[in-house]
Amino acid sequence: MEVLLGITGKDYILIAASKAAMRGATILKSSDDKTRPLNRHNLLAFSGEAGDTIQFTEYIQANIALYSMRNETDLGPSAVASFIRGELAKSLRSRKPYNVNLLLGGVDPITREPSLYWLDYLASSARLPYAAHGYAQYYCLSILDKHHHPDINFEEGMKILRMCTDELQRRLPIDFKGMTVKVVKKDGIHDIEYDTSKQVLSA
Repeated sequence: MEVLLGITGKDYILIAASKAAMRGATILKSSDDKTRPLNRHNLLAFSGEAGDTIQFTEYIQANIALYSMRNETDLGPSAVASFIRGELAKSLRSRKPYNVNLLLGGVDPITREPSLYWLDYLASSARLPYAAHGYAQYYCLSILDKHHHPDINFEEGMKILRMCTDELQRRLPIDFKGMTVKVVKKDGIHDIEYDTSKQVLSA
C-alpha cells in the first residue's frame, strides 16, 4: 500500500515516500516519515512491515554512524548498499527475516557522483537510474522510462516526480496523504516542500 520513488539527476538524488502509514485498508497515521538519514550524504527510504522497517532502519542508521565515529569518515552509497544487503542476506537465513523494501540514495563524498540503489526483502540489490517500491512500480515506471535521462537538472527531476504523483492520484483509489520529498546533494540532505492537495482530473 505504500509508495517509494527515487530519481537520479545530474548531481542529486530525489527520494519521495508516501506519508500514510497503513495496515490493510486502514490508515494508522497520516504524517509518517518513511526516510532515515544515514550520514551527511546517504538517505534511506523504507516500506514493509511496521515493526521490521523501524527496527531494521534504526539498526542500519546506528551502525553507519558508529563507522563514521570510529573511522572519522563517511561511507559512500556503494559501501552502504553492500552493508545493507549483507545484513538483509543474514536476516533472510534466520528464523525471523526482516520484511523490508528499501531505496538508498546518496552522493559519493569523494567523486561527487550520485547513485540510487534498489533493495528488497530477499536481499536483492541493484544500482538504477530510477526506482520504485509499492504501487508506484505499476504506475510510475513507464513515465520514468519515457522522460528520464542521466543529465536531468533539479527542475526537470521535480517535473517528472510531479508527473508520477499526479498519475498515482489519478489512478489509485487510495489516499496516500501526500508525499515526503527529500533531495541528496553534495552539500547534504534537504527537505523539499511538496504539495499534493491539488485535485488531479481523470484522463
